[in-house]
Amino acid sequence: MSSESEEQQLSKKAAKKEAAKLEKMRRRQEAAALASAASSLSVEEEDSYSSNYGDVTLPELKSCSKPDAGNWSIAISSMDWTRVGALTEELKEKEVLIRGRVHTTRPVSKNMAFVVVRERGFTVQCLVATHEAGVSRQMVKFVAALNRESIIDAIGMVSVPGNPIKGTTQQVEIHVRKLYCVNKAMPTLPINVEDAARSDAEIEAALQAGDKLPRVNQDTRLNFRVLDIRTPANQGIFRIQCQVGTIFRQFLLSEGFVEIHTPKLIAGSSEGGSAVFKLDYKGQPACLAQSPQLHKQMAICGDFGRVFEVGPVFRAEDSYTHRHLCEFTGLDVEMEIKKHYSEVMDIVDRLFVTMFDSLNEKCRKELEAVGKQYPFEPLKYKPKTLRLTFEEGVQMLKDAGVEVDPLGDLNTEAERKLGQLVLEKYDTEFYILHRYPLAVRPFYTMPCYDNALYSNSFDVFIRGEEIISGAQRVHVPEFLAERAQACGIDVNTISTYVDSFRYGVPPHGGFGVGLERVVMLFCALGLGFCSA
Repeated sequence: MSSESEEQQLSKKAAKKEAAKLEKMRRRQEAAALASAASSLSVEEEDSYSSNYGDVTLPELKSCSKPDAGNWSIAISSMDWTRVGALTEELKEKEVLIRGRVHTTRPVSKNMAFVVVRERGFTVQCLVATHEAGVSRQMVKFVAALNRESIIDAIGMVSVPGNPIKGTTQQVEIHVRKLYCVNKAMPTLPINVEDAARSDAEIEAALQAGDKLPRVNQDTRLNFRVLDIRTPANQGIFRIQCQVGTIFRQFLLSEGFVEIHTPKLIAGSSEGGSAVFKLDYKGQPACLAQSPQLHKQMAICGDFGRVFEVGPVFRAEDSYTHRHLCEFTGLDVEMEIKKHYSEVMDIVDRLFVTMFDSLNEKCRKELEAVGKQYPFEPLKYKPKTLRLTFEEGVQMLKDAGVEVDPLGDLNTEAERKLGQLVLEKYDTEFYILHRYPLAVRPFYTMPCYDNALYSNSFDVFIRGEEIISGAQRVHVPEFLAERAQACGIDVNTISTYVDSFRYGVPPHGGFGVGLERVVMLFCALGLGFCSA
């Protein structure tokens, strides 16, 4: 290559380099000009209503009591809170302050957005629009960008739309003038509450129509339980459970019972058998209590007359069914018997009829929420609870072609079949089966006076599944020790219990109920059938 050609090539490279340098400079100048323009534009469009919305600052969240701590503190300082569930037409044209979660947002335009606020299962539609005093475009944009499940406070006027509002529990609308985000949720949640609240029927109907709706599986629900319990159905279940415990206490207190609290860490097995959590306590063997059975009987020995307890119960169950839990809440009762063990069944009868009546009256919205996701028929029960002997139950099964051991326990299939037979014959899903075979009851169960093969014991059933076991107890110490040995229990581990009956004790009996099972069966949750 000649020297002239080399010079021309170098000249071209230099020209290209210079051109690139000039282009880079031009882009920088353009960027600077755009930044300058944006800066001047933001100054020109500065939001004069910025104090009416935004994120609550950390100092304010630290419960700062200064009146000028921040926009949010100032806005809510002189207002009372209104629950979302209390927003009704009676509050029309009243200004309210509410707190809740962002259930959904729906931007309509730059000037208008809707946000549905949810609090404890209740929802209300809120309108944020620039035609309202104090609302700017920037505020509409802020609201539209809120993440679902974030906690917000909103101040606005209650309005009653001309047409019914679909998709919310409250039939009023809040015209928002101030809105603050108290706590932000993640932009993308592992569970969408709206998906978790969907019923199987909705999902199947969508599939039939050619659409596919998300299904939240059980493992996902358990992994993110804090989100799953926000669904209306789960909110309802927990509140129904609360009501069951409340009625249990109130009824028994009105009947002269005393609430007690018994040890959960004990030296030996409460009920015998292998379903016990064993542990070492400072070099000594110990167990988690399978039941407050022994201690509630000792309370009767201590002249309390009638006692009950609401507390945790531990069972080292190997069964993986909806009937068995390793830990559950036990509702336990023990009482002096004056004449006959039927006195205990009388308490069961009146207690649960009162409970069912109260649930149907006070938990209508909760039962409706549960039924929407998990459809069920209301429980059928009678004002006076049906009582059948175990022998009568066995005969009903035999007449229906089901062979069962007359001196054995009923398995799950036999219990469910008997429940169906009782429903067909007596039109009730709640009944008592008593005089069980002695061989299938705990060591402290009193045998029948007229037939030692049977016992003064009973089980109670809802929708074909057992919820209660109860009985008259053996209170004669020598006989009690004999029964314990016959059931393979080391009497030395329960010597304090046996000895407590050596100091004089009245005849007594009681029963135990699983709180979770009562709720499950009352609402027919997780069952293979529902009442027709």
